[in-house]
Amino acid sequence: MKNLVIVESPAKAKTIEKYLGGDFTVLSSVGHIRNIIKKAKDNIPPIDTKNGFKTTYEIDSEKRKIISGLKKAVATADTVWLATDEDREGEAIAWHLAEVLKLDLKTTKRIVFHEITKNAIEEAIKHPRTIDMDLVQAQQARQILDRLVGFELSPVVWRKVPGGKSAGRVQSPAVRLLVEREREIEAFNGSFSFKVVAEFTYNGEIIKAELPNRFDTEAEAQTFLESLINSTFVVSDVTTSPATRNPAAPFTTSTLQQDANSRLGFSARATMSSAQKLYQEGKITYMRTDSVNLSGQAIAMATDYIKGAFGEQYSQVRKFKTKSANAQEAHEAIRPTDMSRERGSSNEYDQKLYDLIRRRTLASQMAPAKLEKTVITIEIKNQNRSAHNNIYFEAKGEVILFDGFLKVYGGSKKDAEILPSVTVNDILALKSAGAKQIFARPPSRYSEGSLVKKLEELGIGRPSTYATIINTVQVRGYAEKGENEGASRDIITLNLSSDLVKRKVIQEKTGSDRGKLVPTPAGEVVSDFLSNHFEQIVDYGFTAKVETSFDKIATGALARNTMLDSFYIPFHKLIENSGGIDRSTVTKAREIGIDPVSGKPILARFGRFGPMLQLGSGDDKEDKLQFAPMPAGCKIETVTLDQALHAFRLPRTVGQTPDGAIIKANIGRFGPYIQIDKLFVSIKPFDPHTITLDEALELYNSKLKAEIEKNIADFGDGIKILKGRFGPYITDGSKNVKIPKGTEPTSITHDQAKQMVASAPAGKKRAITTRSRKTVKKTKTVKVKRKKA
Repeated sequence: MKNLVIVESPAKAKTIEKYLGGDFTVLSSVGHIRNIIKKAKDNIPPIDTKNGFKTTYEIDSEKRKIISGLKKAVATADTVWLATDEDREGEAIAWHLAEVLKLDLKTTKRIVFHEITKNAIEEAIKHPRTIDMDLVQAQQARQILDRLVGFELSPVVWRKVPGGKSAGRVQSPAVRLLVEREREIEAFNGSFSFKVVAEFTYNGEIIKAELPNRFDTEAEAQTFLESLINSTFVVSDVTTSPATRNPAAPFTTSTLQQDANSRLGFSARATMSSAQKLYQEGKITYMRTDSVNLSGQAIAMATDYIKGAFGEQYSQVRKFKTKSANAQEAHEAIRPTDMSRERGSSNEYDQKLYDLIRRRTLASQMAPAKLEKTVITIEIKNQNRSAHNNIYFEAKGEVILFDGFLKVYGGSKKDAEILPSVTVNDILALKSAGAKQIFARPPSRYSEGSLVKKLEELGIGRPSTYATIINTVQVRGYAEKGENEGASRDIITLNLSSDLVKRKVIQEKTGSDRGKLVPTPAGEVVSDFLSNHFEQIVDYGFTAKVETSFDKIATGALARNTMLDSFYIPFHKLIENSGGIDRSTVTKAREIGIDPVSGKPILARFGRFGPMLQLGSGDDKEDKLQFAPMPAGCKIETVTLDQALHAFRLPRTVGQTPDGAIIKANIGRFGPYIQIDKLFVSIKPFDPHTITLDEALELYNSKLKAEIEKNIADFGDGIKILKGRFGPYITDGSKNVKIPKGTEPTSITHDQAKQMVASAPAGKKRAITTRSRKTVKKTKTVKVKRKKA
């Protein structure tokens, strides 16, 4: 073949192949092909910190077949073009491909493009370059540093922190942000005031107004409302002022994740997954960027569309300047490749994101919205005027004179108040007035979007890492998405009607954390541990400085190993000295009180799986300890004796199944459940203290039905055919063998099943959770060490 183009994505390969002629063959590496080895080889560590951080890589096992195919293609190609993504990760993949395929770094053609369009691909072919080793070294520095921190710090966390899973260079500051915000909320001292609103009428039209002042007490609010009886309300001032509202810049990775989260409810990870598909299909430009720049061609395309669709008065060319000092202006903001294309995907999820990107881009090149803001000041005149000196009502309204960019993006969720025409000295009639108790709000918990914004403000992470950071802190169990709808709170309202002030208490929800990122108890403990013993790992300024160092390496302004030494040498000393950290001081138990039945103390403490309750001190070896999970919504610092005693009433016998098996209700690591013999059934959202026998039996029968449907065949000797998440498979309890497509599971005989299991390579038992996988690995390591000893 004449030309071989290698990209990292099959979808990207398919799109590019449409634009290149028959002289080009496009193949994919399907992402990264090599990773740092996991264990030392020939007594050389994966990263040799004493020898210039020399790193040993290995080809991923699932990529060997792909590499074999690429090698054959390279052998027959006259010219090889490496067309991986334009960022540091893409440059590193190109370097790994060159190394594995034995391509000459000095002559192998490297092409990059911001969008997958015919014009962009043809221009890239005309202007090839070689692999940029500065970009490669910047990626290597990040990968090496993250690996060293993870592999050296995580074991310390496992040993010293109960329930600790891992620690990462960038995830740890993110967890610290969540923990600090949670403590701000806990320390918040709530206060309240009374807000007064009123409705007036003038020539049959309603004017809604508000008192700028607020009252500290109910009595003050009551007195004020009573003073309005027999008062006269006069317009004392009417001011109108012009205003303009300008559009925001086109999307960067960060702002896309923020807006997709707030407007569409997308997580950072889901946003990037959709954006990647749109990019690979040639619908948008590259989705990992910190630039707000638009090319001249893109601006011209947007201008033509806006003038044609809305009229010339809606067009205004803008060139935005990226604030970040490290942004590359040669890169572009995220935009559609064709501004006139309204549909970017047949997938509803991806289309929503495409529409958001398109509207934001068009809006950035549109005229500002022109508004007129009006404020009506309403004076209160009565016999006790002196009692309310300088107190007046204000009515505010807004009229959009010209919608400008609001035609496509950024319109408010509700229409602004439009006020009737009034003049000074006009008399208004009071229709109603009321005061409502308003509570001060604590700081809001971070959503995924607001956390991305904060990380960007602090200089932590880069466009390619935000989604990974947020996903990692949740996967590790250090944060979770809140599901609490909040608690009801009494609110006092006072309403003036028919010259009488009536008091009423209503209820409103407060404290909802639904969809917000909430640190788990494990996240709080690990964050405190790192802050006390490895401060630089969670220090915001230090983490941002490391990111800046990566940027300098990418431009050739800083040597990779110089930067790695400056971080690793002091960090490794902390690791070496960590043996002296006393595990018992990391989390302390709190005695809640004495159990009135047994006379034993009840302690709240942190265990392997989080906060828990313990009955008995453990001082007496003969004393059998009892444990109970921490009640929902309680913490070690706040749980009361009554709540603890209630928790120790579990497990509770609910009743029996029709065949006489005992049904017990309890709370475990994964929430409330019932147990019948060896079968465990989740009972969320039921409470194990109150679940009835009928409710338990209904859940039990549903579970039995699911188990029966899961078992396709049971041959009686441990070999079964089961229905799994990814299709039917055969198992003997230790090895799982996927049944090939097209094979009917029910047609497989016992002998065939045994043969398929026997011929499959030996493997571990399925790990149910991320933690259990780590536990298996850790246990293996310990066994090997004992043999050597």
